[in-house]
Amino acid sequence: MFGNLYDMLADYFESDYLRAAFAGQGVIGTFIGPKTPWSVYVMWHHMFGEVNGEQGMWGYVRGGMGHISFALAASAEAQGVTIRTNTPVAKILISNGRAEGVRLENGEELRASAVLSNAEPKRTFFQFCADADLDKGFLKRIANFKTESAVIKLNIALKELPNFTCLPGTAPGLQHAGSCDISPTPEWVQNAYEDAAHGELSQKPYIEAYMQSATDPTVAPAGYHTISMFCQYAPYHLRGREWSEEVKNEMADRIIATMGEFAPNFADAVLHRQILSPVDIEQRYGMPNGNIFHGEITPDQLFSLRPTPECARYRTPVESLYLCGSSTHPGGGVMGAPGHNAAKALLHDWSAQN
Repeated sequence: MFGNLYDMLADYFESDYLRAAFAGQGVIGTFIGPKTPWSVYVMWHHMFGEVNGEQGMWGYVRGGMGHISFALAASAEAQGVTIRTNTPVAKILISNGRAEGVRLENGEELRASAVLSNAEPKRTFFQFCADADLDKGFLKRIANFKTESAVIKLNIALKELPNFTCLPGTAPGLQHAGSCDISPTPEWVQNAYEDAAHGELSQKPYIEAYMQSATDPTVAPAGYHTISMFCQYAPYHLRGREWSEEVKNEMADRIIATMGEFAPNFADAVLHRQILSPVDIEQRYGMPNGNIFHGEITPDQLFSLRPTPECARYRTPVESLYLCGSSTHPGGGVMGAPGHNAAKALLHDWSAQN
């Protein structure tokens, strides 16, 4: 897992097309290229899961991925849980080194015997626990937790599906189902990364696209379609400029033009587009630098090091404060494992105390 994906794929496959199909999976959501050490693990991370018994598969939820949250919420509320949205937390209440609840931005205080933070660790400890007397070495390790990102997301409404040169047709077909990766060679992905490593937008971005409406008619009106495009690389920190609307549109135009090289009708099929830059992802969803995993999922930030040795088992230096988000083991990926494990840790501690 410490090797680079470029060399590993060359050992196993002769076809550039097949190598390229895997190369993108070694960089998803991570500011590395396929020639970067540790990129092998990133591919593995995306192959750990299973759907309906199929190993390494990703699932799509009818109606959109948000329905996972709705299902979890309904299950929790059925057990008596109260869920409050649009309720920002100002700080975690700590007394004698122990978390005792939270204070909301409106001044309301909610007392509790334990607090679980799904926020990323820098926000948890530097913002919510700003008044706590925490070890300086621990805080330095939290500050050094790598959260770089180069992801940009496009959600697009289409009047017709892409008409791919390699497999023509705009009626929903196999070419419109599952994941569509635009990366003809591993070098394509590597070159896109090298642009970003110099603080530039990728000239030829790596694109992973999902056309949900091809298999799920609930997400678009009849005769119309949707496509989500998860693209790299668009670095959070650009050289010599900021993420303005002009820059966002420049990158979106570049992505659409790249898609048009493989589906010539694509640009004309676009009716509306939503652009989420790394800055937008950070501001909208609280993901640092737009990192979808709350922090890089490279081996130096995994297992007992995620996010720091002190928090590796979901407990923190603040008694009764637990971390349960993607910044904890085993990382992100819509798997629920960090929350499940944190809950087990909390239940174990409660059992020991009582």
